Amino acid sequence: MDARLNFFADPTAGKVLKHFLSTGRIVKDSPLPAATQELVALRVSQINGCAVCVDMHTKEAAAAGETPVRLNLVAAWREATVFTEAERAALELAEEGTRVADAGTGVTDEVWAYAGKHYDEEQLTALVILVSFMNAVNRLNIISRQPAGDYEPGQFH
Repeated sequence: MDARLNFFADPTAGKVLKHFLSTGRIVKDSPLPAATQELVALRVSQINGCAVCVDMHTKEAAAAGETPVRLNLVAAWREATVFTEAERAALELAEEGTRVADAGTGVTDEVWAYAGKHYDEEQLTALVILVSFMNAVNRLNIISRQPAGDYEPGQFH
């Protein structure tokens, strides 16, 4: 599969992506735990069917020491016993924040309160920005048919 667009060669995309991708770097440096960030990015990308982001975040998480069992169970996190309560809260918020068109309700008060039990306001802010950011990145990659499989950990950091 060939990409429809080369974002790194286009002058307009280059200007936009310079600023847009800085959002990801800021979130990465936030107090939201790094493992939670990768699990959330992976789950959002799975829901959206963004192969290039699933490839990237699976490899980044593995390089950071995430176990294959946990990575393989992200798609079925509700039934898996390998995630902490805080991670479960983040994954649930990520799912509801990603499936807004499917459910039509957005993030429920119950899910928000559950996340609030595990994360402070700065971490919740980073989590909300991460979910929104990943949904946007997924759409850029899906629309332009960016191919997956070649990503090397650290490639965009």
